[in-house]
Amino acid sequence: MIETARLVLRPWRDDDRAAFAAINADPRVHCWLGGPISPEATNAMVDRINAAMAANGFSFWAAEHRVDGRLAGMIGLSRVAAGDLPVGPCVEIGWRLHPDFWGLGLASEGAKAALDWGFGPGSLAEIIAFTAQTNLASQAVMRRIGMTPDPSRDFDHPRLAQDHPLRRHVVWTSKGQA
Repeated sequence: MIETARLVLRPWRDDDRAAFAAINADPRVHCWLGGPISPEATNAMVDRINAAMAANGFSFWAAEHRVDGRLAGMIGLSRVAAGDLPVGPCVEIGWRLHPDFWGLGLASEGAKAALDWGFGPGSLAEIIAFTAQTNLASQAVMRRIGMTPDPSRDFDHPRLAQDHPLRRHVVWTSKGQA
């Protein structure tokens, strides 16, 4: 568990599933992710996250808002396997928050804590982030948490059609202390 001033990043509980399904069903959340996903797909995602947490000791944590205990979304680290995406193998940092929590600095706060955990207890050498080239809000979070662009690793997302407006992805990196 990781605590910040306003968030608790923690393992997922079964009672998080409905709230996370509502987040994943919101078209505002998924405008950068290819569209809303179903409750069944959300449950499968939580199952994969929990399995990764058990295998790696980390994954995307449930992000709980400390003030009211609501599930704000997810923030954390995830392994990308070789062959899964052009940037793999690597560890990515990511976030997904309910729109009620946008514009408050919570993504940056939680992502910075996850980055610090990755380079501290996680003993990682490098963490990357990637997003659609046009997703300037996520790139602003990357900048605020101290990541730097790595254009040599930018890629076309293989799961998106050639003409999809989100196909081109940019990569940002951060390296741990040697």
